[in-house]
Amino acid sequence: MSGAARHSCYSWAARLVVLLVALTIGRGAAVAAEFLEFVTATGAHRVEIEVARTEREREVGLMYRRSMPRDHGMLFTFPSEQPVSMWMKNTYIPLDMVFVSRKGRVTSVARDAVPMSETIIPSGPPAFAVIELNAGAARAIGLDVGDQVRHPSFKP
Repeated sequence: MSGAARHSCYSWAARLVVLLVALTIGRGAAVAAEFLEFVTATGAHRVEIEVARTEREREVGLMYRRSMPRDHGMLFTFPSEQPVSMWMKNTYIPLDMVFVSRKGRVTSVARDAVPMSETIIPSGPPAFAVIELNAGAARAIGLDVGDQVRHPSFKP
């Protein structure tokens, strides 16, 4: 194979690798979709979620995504209840962050988090999990502190 042909072959392969990495990062963490249910004063509300259970999945979360379907979100679980801090770095979608206890009770809600912000968003009370929803979703379903979240991750 000539030097030019070899360079062209390597150049093509390098472009393919870069494209695959970009697509993977653009999708965020590759996690399976599941469902959870919020039980609020307005009733039960089912949401399709991706679950970020590993450190790497929690690090990437919804970063780099340009949109998320309505009634979708991401559940971040942690090994135990603890003070949790989140941020919006490299996150293009405005979000509501719902902090949840091990028993599946909402402990706090951070509404309308600003895209791309590096401002730290603390959980307040210790949390076992965080659920990220499209901004305005928590308000739309009447979500409040003390409401129940149903999912196998929680032990009521």
